[in-house]
Amino acid sequence: MPHEQVYDDERAKRLLGLLKVLAARIKALEAHGDLANAGPELIKLMGDARSELFHYEVRRTYDSPELMESRRIVEQAKKSIDQLDLPDSNEFELGDSEENDPWLE
Repeated sequence: MPHEQVYDDERAKRLLGLLKVLAARIKALEAHGDLANAGPELIKLMGDARSELFHYEVRRTYDSPELMESRRIVEQAKKSIDQLDLPDSNEFELGDSEENDPWLE
């Protein structure tokens, strides 16, 4: 079930449709010489497109609840690692020398 806050493909298609209708109407009005007289109609079409564009901009960057939970888990893990008292990497050596392998003797 898609979340209301997520801008899905169907909604993106709707936005493209609104923009295409607006563009086509402007072209048609211009071709008939009525562009300047179509203010109210264009304001309505532009308002619809503007509203949908706003939702697109806001919701395309929205994190779904699942993504938010994933981010929270990662941040919690990072904090846990930072709180561990691990020895500094300079305090021990991980060499490949056989001298460091007493079981080989």
